[in-house]
Amino acid sequence: MNGYALKALAAMRPLRWPRAWLALWAAMLVLVVVLSLAIVPPLPEVPNSDKFGHALAYASLAAMAVQLFSGKRTLIRVALLLIAYGIAMEFLQGLTPNRTPDPMDALANSIGVLIGMSVVFTPLRNSLAWIEQRLGDANAR
Repeated sequence: MNGYALKALAAMRPLRWPRAWLALWAAMLVLVVVLSLAIVPPLPEVPNSDKFGHALAYASLAAMAVQLFSGKRTLIRVALLLIAYGIAMEFLQGLTPNRTPDPMDALANSIGVLIGMSVVFTPLRNSLAWIEQRLGDANAR
């Protein structure tokens, strides 16, 4: 494992199944790539209808990151990386024959990251720990 991966693991919250949750987050990141770059059938044009989907996807990624990582500095880094990820996806769409980049999509992605990161200020920031506790209690019965 490289030094960056070790730092990321050290910044993780104390969870019972950290590798499983990281794998889920990684799968979410891959799903965003697939949905961003895949060939999609023509859909009826509704102006800006996809912006909600962009914001929701990136809010989900960021909210999951809040569940996984602790520390203000770490969460700021993750937020910046997710914003860069969203911009990169838009750039990569310009390299595909069937998609076009849209700066407003990149903005929606970034707004989604900020919304998802705001989970840190709510009790929802401990959702994974709560799930683990419930699953642990259920297994103990």
